[in-house]
Amino acid sequence: MRYLASPAQLRASLMRWSLFTIPLVLGLGFLSGRSAGSGPDNPWFANLVKPALFPPPATFGIVWSVLYLMMGLALAMVLSARGAPGRPGAVAAFIVQLLLNLAWSPVFFALHRMVVAQGIILALIPLVALTLFLFRRVRPAAGWLLAPYLAWVCFAAVLNFQFIQANPGADGAAAPQAAVRVNL
Repeated sequence: MRYLASPAQLRASLMRWSLFTIPLVLGLGFLSGRSAGSGPDNPWFANLVKPALFPPPATFGIVWSVLYLMMGLALAMVLSARGAPGRPGAVAAFIVQLLLNLAWSPVFFALHRMVVAQGIILALIPLVALTLFLFRRVRPAAGWLLAPYLAWVCFAAVLNFQFIQANPGADGAAAPQAAVRVNL
C-alpha cells in the first residue's frame, strides 16, 4: 500500500530541508569567497584594469547572496520530493556544479589564474543548465529558481573573458607588494 503525504507534511519537509540547504549553500559560497580574498580589497584585483561591463563591486555580494539563497531553496525543493523519479541524478548534478562554482573564486582571486577560471566558468555553464533541466523534471519551480543563476554565470563568463583581454600580463601574476617605508 502507498501512503501519500498530506500538504502539511510536504510543507514541513520542505521547511526542514530549507533550514539545512539554504544556510549550507550560502555558507559555502561565503567561505569560498572569503578564503580566496575575493573582492575589491584584493591587491592583485585592485590593480587590474576593469572592463566597461564591470558593475559596482557591491553588486557581487548582493547578487551572489540572492543566488545562493535561491539555489539552496531549489535544492530543498528537490530533496523534499522523496521518491520522485530523477531526484538522485538532479542532486548529484547540483553537487558537481556547486563544487565547480566554489572553485572559481580561489582560482581567480587567490591563484590569479584568469584563464583557468575562464575554463571553470565555461564548464560550469552546461552543468548549471543540466541541473536546471533535471531540477525542472523533479519540481518545475526548483528548475526556474536556477534560471537567474544560469544567466548570471553566463554574464560572469563574459566578464571573466573581458578581464583576460584587458589585463594580458596579469594571468598568474603575483600580487603587488606594498611599498616598505623606512623612517630614519
